[in-house]
Amino acid sequence: MSAGHGSALLYALLHLYGYDLSIDDLKRFRQLHSRTPGHPEYRDTPGVETTTGPLGQGFATGVGMAVAERYLAETFNIDEHPIVDHYTYGIVSDGDLMEGISAEAGALAGHLGLGKLVYLYDQNCISIEGETDLAFTERVAPRFEAQNWHVQHVEDGTDLDAIEVAIRRAQEVPDQPSLICVRTNIGYGSPQQDTAAVHGSPLGTDGVTATKDALGWPTDEPFFVPDAVYEHTRRAREQGRAAEAAWNDRVDAFRQDHPDACRLFLSALDGTVPEYEAGQVPVFNPSDGPLATRKASGQVLQALARNICTLVGGSADLAPSNKTHLEGYGDFQADRSGRNLHFGVREHAMAAITNGIAVHGGLLPYDATFFAFSDYMRPALRLAALMQIRRITVFTHDSVALGEDGPTHQPVEHLTAMRAIPGYTVLRPADANETAAAWRFAVTHDGPVGLVLSRQALPVLPPDRVPEDAAAQGAYVLDDVDPGETPDVVLIGTGSEVHLARKAAGRLREDDLRVRVVSMPSMERFEARDAESRATVLPPGVPRVAVEAGITRGWHHLVGDTGAVVGLDRFGLSGPGEEVVAELGFTADRVADTAREVVRAARSPAS
Repeated sequence: MSAGHGSALLYALLHLYGYDLSIDDLKRFRQLHSRTPGHPEYRDTPGVETTTGPLGQGFATGVGMAVAERYLAETFNIDEHPIVDHYTYGIVSDGDLMEGISAEAGALAGHLGLGKLVYLYDQNCISIEGETDLAFTERVAPRFEAQNWHVQHVEDGTDLDAIEVAIRRAQEVPDQPSLICVRTNIGYGSPQQDTAAVHGSPLGTDGVTATKDALGWPTDEPFFVPDAVYEHTRRAREQGRAAEAAWNDRVDAFRQDHPDACRLFLSALDGTVPEYEAGQVPVFNPSDGPLATRKASGQVLQALARNICTLVGGSADLAPSNKTHLEGYGDFQADRSGRNLHFGVREHAMAAITNGIAVHGGLLPYDATFFAFSDYMRPALRLAALMQIRRITVFTHDSVALGEDGPTHQPVEHLTAMRAIPGYTVLRPADANETAAAWRFAVTHDGPVGLVLSRQALPVLPPDRVPEDAAAQGAYVLDDVDPGETPDVVLIGTGSEVHLARKAAGRLREDDLRVRVVSMPSMERFEARDAESRATVLPPGVPRVAVEAGITRGWHHLVGDTGAVVGLDRFGLSGPGEEVVAELGFTADRVADTAREVVRAARSPAS
């Protein structure tokens, strides 16, 4: 239900058709801790298949569900064993179709010929401010026809027979998604019918009574459901049991004929990621020379794909730069279902479509773009975090070090912005081996993950210095003082700045300062550890300097009042990457000087 503000309708139908949602649950609509929140929330309410509310998100998420259905069907179905075969239906609104994300997702759905996607367009022509023609006068049907959708019209939203005929016709079009434009009356039967007043405001006691009178419904008992209605709707439970039993029979037959494929299919539906041998994930050595973490990521992703056949994904027209193309696994197009998705330059729709693939089940999806464009993806990634679904985003070109493309493409505030999303895990690995650890974490973590990767080549850390669970730990001691000694200062870095911290540490050791270098690929994972565990990495009372090519906000609670942050509280510059980095003050000398200052301040009597 993309039009999530109509959630009361959804909850009422779920109750009537036998889901575990009681009349008492309906009475607690929009109340604290109820199972009937103001907009549908995934996991909270039985029968709700995705979180919607921000308009357009459900539209694009449904496209992802249809993608998942087709991929799974063409991967696992055998002529005599059609175990994946369903339609994806949605209710979309005027507001959904005003949002740009629906145009992005609709264009891709039409290009892919997703014939099992059917949307009912609740065309009541009213939004919060009034009639939609205040701002929305485009010809919707021709827009969708131009995007290769099959479009029909039902002039009366109360004509159930006409709606059923339209749905049956939509099912007969295998190579186009379908939009059924249904002309409806908002607040049907109420005193505020066809006005903006009924869009988001309660009818009130008198309004409810008047509406019931107009519809011929008893007014003496609230939440009244006749026994005959229950008798009719609960037949769906028996039909559902029969359909499920028939499906289980098909699965059993599939298991008998193809036991390995069936086992893989069922484990994929359960969300189980196949075990992979350690040797399948590359190990990188310093002798191989510097390597950009985006390139290391591409090698790891390719290795994982050989074992995890449900790993599918793509990029917003940047796969050659993001290194996310799976070589040898084909493309997902209208006439074939390879594992490489091409989203086009559509970051917002891409993120929501990937959400849809994830909530459908059976696949482990990833998407990719430049990190600066995470702004275009943020609404969908926020919903992914709210739903706690397993999906991965590869963000490359992670800092001002990308150079010539300049400040429009150089992320500065983005690390802090992404870390601010509750339940979203940001991983910024320092080298190729940390990148491998990041992927190991990402494919098994129950929640959304973003890998933030460098364009420029970075030195490779010795593999024995990088814990296999470096990403899960969030931070670890990379270089340390002699056993039994306490460091004079701790330098904390993420990504490429870890190497800057290591260079600065070398300069400080020339001054006989004891220096610990900490790599922190994930601030969120580190902060999830208990205080005692964190203290083994960042000992209390020792001055700290954090180094990161982004805004300093978000670091001060880790460095404390006695520490400092070497960051960037301005936009970047266009020029060769190394020159830009130096011009903006990311040098070993600056880091070392900052560390000397915090040590000096910590040792002074005034401190």
